Amino acid sequence: MSDQLLYSLARPFLFFMDAESAHDFTLPSLKRAHNMGLTRLLSKPQSDPRTVMGITFPNPVGLAAGLDKDGRYIDGLAALGFGSIEIGTVTPRAQPGNPKPRMFRLPQANAIINRMGFNNGGVDAFVANVQASQFYQDKQGVLGLNIGKNADTPIEKAADDYLHCLQKVYPYASYVTVNISSPNTKNLRQLQGASELDDLLSQLKEAQQRLADQHKRYVPLTLKIAPDIDSEQIKTIAESLTRHKIDGVIATNTTITRDAVKGLQHGEEAGGLSGEPVFELSNKVVRALKSELGDALPIIGVGGIFSGKDAVAKMQAGASLVQVYSGLIYRGPALVRDCTEEIRKYK
Repeated sequence: MSDQLLYSLARPFLFFMDAESAHDFTLPSLKRAHNMGLTRLLSKPQSDPRTVMGITFPNPVGLAAGLDKDGRYIDGLAALGFGSIEIGTVTPRAQPGNPKPRMFRLPQANAIINRMGFNNGGVDAFVANVQASQFYQDKQGVLGLNIGKNADTPIEKAADDYLHCLQKVYPYASYVTVNISSPNTKNLRQLQGASELDDLLSQLKEAQQRLADQHKRYVPLTLKIAPDIDSEQIKTIAESLTRHKIDGVIATNTTITRDAVKGLQHGEEAGGLSGEPVFELSNKVVRALKSELGDALPIIGVGGIFSGKDAVAKMQAGASLVQVYSGLIYRGPALVRDCTEEIRKYK
């Protein structure tokens, strides 16, 4: 039985549950299946290595952060054939996130709205989970660790949280992502402003160099940005990324716009909107970034990828790699193979 058929049989059951309950059921089930050796039956994408930021990715299709916030399910997720796994967002201290319900499916729009609020068990538990994974122990592939700030940390002290997390996760990461673009932590997106971003990147770059000396290993830093920024903001961000020699940029996070889901059930829920409605928004940011950056640093394109053709469109817009999340919820694991196959043809 194909993994696509299996998922099409499971999906009605999963979609009968509310979105967060389905998430909390699916990941432990995937872990159990992997521990029983069942994930070996899944068909894997062919190898299609790409070297980006000095890292060789087995294929250009990665898992976006947010699905596995605590790094509890790395091995099971890796078995789905991703070229990289990004986990987090993690914060210095454990926090519960926002009150439930806080995740909503909008099936008519192939979309999800979430206001999770960086719910996680804190960076020490996160690092322990990474260390315990076979994926990390056997150096099986590329692991991105995504860091953020605690909800109760004042925005003027945000850099302290990022520096704390960077120091903790650095030894275990293939690359580290700095998330300043979630709409679900109050004032977080202020860090995308010119002076705030300059200050944060300056401190992070200094810490990265110090940690590289200490661990005798250079771990690239990427910045994850929002889709809700205009051309002037994109220009400012691109200049700051280049000036501080940041290694890559992930475009984009979820959107706060609601034009594409007006009138739909849950369409007015607060939080970040992901899935098909963010596809063109993120492509527009990727194109604008590419125009500003040229080949100065690579772009990882994420947002609304539901097919191999969507993944190719992200590459055509200027991305060197892509990541998926919402498409995986709606399409299942076959999406990874579909994307890798289409990108290989495009190359």
